[in-house]
Amino acid sequence: MNTHHQSTTNSIDLQFDKDHLWHPYTSMTNALPAYGVIAANGVELQLENGKKLIDGTSSWWACIHGYSHPKIVAAMQQQTAQLSHVMFGGITHRPAVELARLLVDMTSPKLTKVFLADSGSIAVEVAMKMALQYWQGRSQPSKQKILTIKNGYHGDTFAAMSVCDPEGGMHTMFGELVTKQLFAPAPQSKFNQAFNPQELDEISAIFADNHQHIAALLVEPIMQGAGGMRFYHPDYLAALRQLCDKYNVLLILDEIATGFGRTGKLFAYEHSAIEADILCLGKALTGGYISLAATMCTDEVAQGVSDSPAGVFMHGPTFMGNPLACAAAVASLELIKENHWQQQIGAIEAQLKQELAEAADYPNVVDVRVLGGVGVLEMSNILDTAQLQQQFVDLGVWIRPFSNLIYIMPPYCISSADLSKLTTAMKIVAKQTELPNATGEFISHG
Repeated sequence: MNTHHQSTTNSIDLQFDKDHLWHPYTSMTNALPAYGVIAANGVELQLENGKKLIDGTSSWWACIHGYSHPKIVAAMQQQTAQLSHVMFGGITHRPAVELARLLVDMTSPKLTKVFLADSGSIAVEVAMKMALQYWQGRSQPSKQKILTIKNGYHGDTFAAMSVCDPEGGMHTMFGELVTKQLFAPAPQSKFNQAFNPQELDEISAIFADNHQHIAALLVEPIMQGAGGMRFYHPDYLAALRQLCDKYNVLLILDEIATGFGRTGKLFAYEHSAIEADILCLGKALTGGYISLAATMCTDEVAQGVSDSPAGVFMHGPTFMGNPLACAAAVASLELIKENHWQQQIGAIEAQLKQELAEAADYPNVVDVRVLGGVGVLEMSNILDTAQLQQQFVDLGVWIRPFSNLIYIMPPYCISSADLSKLTTAMKIVAKQTELPNATGEFISHG
């Protein structure tokens, strides 16, 4: 036993954390600072030193109802006491059935089958496997490629990595181990501007030349999240649906970041009035309280998978359909059904547009964009995450920038006053961020 690492108090041992715990996208030799959180309530995180921070990220876009919501907490406590986990092989339970019923009712009519997985990345893996098995069941086993668009992000596991941006993405270093997929240019027509149909030319050509090998088109609808927080035109997504129909290709929509109201519609695909063949859900599915994801598909896809040589769908995680996670999801979706999110997101969007508008005049801000409960300041330079993180903490907010983006996706229940604190902090930090010097090199570079 490494007794010299034992903590003598009840405090969070940040040094042990730094020495032994790997955090997302961090180095173990030059780790980003980690802040000790001991509690959370509403929209506030409480640090160990007693300081409270308004959370502008909804814990990576998931905790949409805020922290310690009594309905979700009560549902989880009751479920833990009754049945926290049981294998899903040959066994079912009420939380899974209730959750599936809610999802089938909430999503588009054709989505009737529900696969409950562990996380968003796995939901994407499941969707891709469904697509490949479907075409095996339809006697077209040569359809094994996935087509997607650049600037996308779909997760960190190997199949999910293969459909993330192939150039500027975070997974370019894995070389030949990552399956080579087909990539079309990212959409350029912005959500609230005129649509240019010419930007469909290249992806249309890819469909025409490769459709006999394409199993599915996989995209994030309307908002590309970790690939750059980009909002694209609904007509583009509608055209993708038409291309899939024309060339007999399945459409997989990754709504893990956009689902359950974040973009102003319950699901982002509703902006384009289309339906998916396969739909991936996660993050806010449980209100951000515990990991759970779902992959939904149509009767036709389910039939094709069942007709494949395997005769069954070849996936079954140990914690599939976990009762505790399903109970949290049911409670979260019941809150969604109360429809308060529509007024909440509308108010957040209006306030973000009003309060962030002035940042467009800052010399180091390239673009200001808002959609639903998402506000983004795109900066002219790559940001020093650790430095800006400390600035935001000093200002009493939790905002985690990445690349050249300062953005927020706050819990839906945030008050106008707390939202103003977030936008004020964004503007203060954005205004202070250094510009390129005379040589064209950025002074502040992470």
